[in-house]
Amino acid sequence: MVEGFDVVKNPQDVSFYAGLLLTSYSICQAITTMYWGPLSDRIGRRPTLLMGLTGDLATFVLFGLSKSYKWAIITRSLNGFFAGNSAVVKSVVTEIADDTNRPHMMALLPLMWNIGAVAGAAVGGLLADPTNQYPNIFGRCEIFRTYPYLLPCLVGSLTTTFGLIVGLFKLKETLVIEPAIADVAARETGVATESTPLVSSAPQQHGKPPAHSMLSLLTPTSKYVMATNLLMCLAIAMGDQIYPIFAASAPVDGGLGFSTQDIGISLSVSSVAVLYLQLVAYPKLVQKYGALTCCQMGLKIMTPFFFAMPFLSLLSSSIESMIAGKTFVRLPMPADWVSFAGFEYCMLWILLIGLLLVRITGNVLAFTSLNLLVSNIAPSKATLGTMNATR
Repeated sequence: MVEGFDVVKNPQDVSFYAGLLLTSYSICQAITTMYWGPLSDRIGRRPTLLMGLTGDLATFVLFGLSKSYKWAIITRSLNGFFAGNSAVVKSVVTEIADDTNRPHMMALLPLMWNIGAVAGAAVGGLLADPTNQYPNIFGRCEIFRTYPYLLPCLVGSLTTTFGLIVGLFKLKETLVIEPAIADVAARETGVATESTPLVSSAPQQHGKPPAHSMLSLLTPTSKYVMATNLLMCLAIAMGDQIYPIFAASAPVDGGLGFSTQDIGISLSVSSVAVLYLQLVAYPKLVQKYGALTCCQMGLKIMTPFFFAMPFLSLLSSSIESMIAGKTFVRLPMPADWVSFAGFEYCMLWILLIGLLLVRITGNVLAFTSLNLLVSNIAPSKATLGTMNATR
């Protein structure tokens, strides 16, 4: 996408401008998360989520209409503003779960996140510039010729539309302010004590919840959890955002020389592993070892990915030299490649998929466990939005 903008003067600039585009989204998301969470503590989870979904839908379609780098930066930044309500989703799941099913419920969040990240990258790679990739199907569609990245954005926006419809008609408000303990005891026993308020606090369940500042919630334990989350999210974001750039770069520039289709295929393979890890493996692991141990295991498991991935470029360069004068690394592998670099080519894909599975496994264990830790250290359900906004 970035290569098609006038801002790129040479191939080496692609990674810089692509990274800047991705960073604009993350920065805006981080800034607005601090406001979406506390806002949901005041006005409720449901209206906050619906506002975020509406804004995300509109800005994502606008991003697909990008014809210049400036437009792409602006729309991607706006998309990040509305993506900050991810903290609200975590609060909703925590509020509707209990101690018997919370690990299973919290495992669904990173499951959806990982499936979305993998499937989104695959859809983007497979459907980008459809008039050139699939001329027999989209060759006469002038709108996709004018806006080559509109189709994957439209397909991706279907999930947001579905979520918005479900939220409008099915989602109920989950934020309920718990009354004071003494007041509850007095209503249950019918006996007033010195600590029983003269006026019942029951109506407060539907009134404005008390405000909680972020600083008041930063206990020593929460600080450790937030610091760990900061470093973990930095590592995960680097892995998620840099990989497509690394894979698309030429081997001479330290990349793999993959096409958009190859990148989409490599990312889609790991989606199968996500289903098993989140739905089957993780609930058993957290029940046996606990959230803290699982988080530590996840951080250790994902580490080899960052050290080993750059060395794949050496293998890719070797393959390129073996098949000099031929089209480089495309799936499915041409038959005449067997006599040139068939073994090396297979090893490249085996090692690549293996490293991507290592990364996904670490992400699942660390990310899901941190969600559980945050919900466990929150003083009350009324502060979940603010607590999740700090991470």
